Formats: sequence, C-alpha cells, structure tokens
Amino acid sequence: MIKRHLAIPAVVAGALLALAAPTAASAHVSASATSAAPGAYTVVTLSVPHGCEGSPTQVVTIDIPESVPSVTPTINPLWTVEKVMVPLDEPVESSYGEPLTERVGQVVYTSTSGGLEDGFRDVFALSLQLPQGEEGEAVEFRTTQTCTEGTAVWEGEDVPSVVLAGAAEAGHGASDAAPSDEETATTTAADGDASAASTTTATGQGDVLARVLGVLGLLVGIVGVALAVISRRAARASA
Repeated sequence: MIKRHLAIPAVVAGALLALAAPTAASAHVSASATSAAPGAYTVVTLSVPHGCEGSPTQVVTIDIPESVPSVTPTINPLWTVEKVMVPLDEPVESSYGEPLTERVGQVVYTSTSGGLEDGFRDVFALSLQLPQGEEGEAVEFRTTQTCTEGTAVWEGEDVPSVVLAGAAEAGHGASDAAPSDEETATTTAADGDASAASTTTATGQGDVLARVLGVLGLLVGIVGVALAVISRRAARASA
C-alpha cells in the first residue's frame, strides 16, 4: 500500500522542478539589440551571467558572422578588447563606399581584473550593421567563454542571436547612420539594464525547455497529492 508520507516528497520535488527550470534556462549567454530591422545600424549587447561551473570568466570570444563585415566593439574598463581580422574571398563595398578586403572574424575581450567571478554579470556591446536578411532570420554570435578552469561554448540551440524583425532599413544616410562612440556608450549603459527584457533576447529555446520542465514538475506534484488522497481513503476503508 502506498503511504501518505511518500506523496509529500513527490509534491516537494514537483515544486522544485517548476521553480528550478526557469533559473537554469535563464543562465545562458544571451544577445539583445537596440534595433532588429534588416539592414539597421544597431548595438548588439551580449550578457554573460555566470562562470564555468563556479570558475571565474577570463576571456569572452565572440564570433562575428560573415554577413556582418564591420564591427565597432565598445570599450569595457575591466577588459582589453581585440578585433581579429580575417581576409575576404572577394572585396565588398563598405557603407562608406570604400572597398573592404578583410572583415572582423572575432572580437575578444580579456579580463584585466582577475576574471569575472561566478554569479556576477557583465555585458559586451558591439556596434554594427545587421544584414539585409529576411524577417525571422537569426543573426548568430557564437560565443566562447574561457574560465580559470573549464570552457563553455555557446552555439547550436544555445547560441546568442538577434532575430531580424520589422521593415528593412534603407541605405546609409543621416537618419540611419552608425551610432557615434558617445551614442554607443550611452546606449550600452541602458541596454545593460534592459537586456533581460529585450524582445530579441536569444533564449527562446531555453524558455520552451523551462516551461516543459515546469509543467512536468507540476504534474509530479499533482500525482503526489492524488496518491496521498487514495492512500488515506484506503486506510480508512481497511480500518
């Protein structure tokens, strides 16, 4: 016979699953943007919310997609920043009309303060022009997080990305020019606080997983309560 005390841990386990799932899903490195319109000049902000299983983050390497040939990284006072250039197969015309023979393949931030401790968050902002893609297309920024001990690679379903949305932007002009360094710094400060609420945050897959796990947790709790009721009625009937 199933005892009532066995159902109580089931209820507790279900509640813990429901609460823990969103926490796990929100722990990914994510990306947000001030604009997601195809062809828009925007500031993409990547958020790093934790280390590698408790180990501090020392280096953050952001891969720039081939569809984004030019990037202006924002200076972070606690990190050095390097642009790793790679040659282009064929020259392309920049937004300023000058031919480009190479592009930014990676942006590498290296800690100068001993590392970003686990449990603390920092953001890295990149000023760039989004590609002229189709609405709903994801612009992915594969990110490698190198820690004192261990490495985390954010790719595949967990890759930070910006999903193109809205009307395509026109050519380069006064109204849609790339933001200046001062504008970028101001926008970055605002984005750092607002990135968790951005509609372009690349945690869609994680949110789905969180909801599934949460539902499973609630089902476990419901089953536990039902078993407790059945056990109690059976005990009364046999008394």
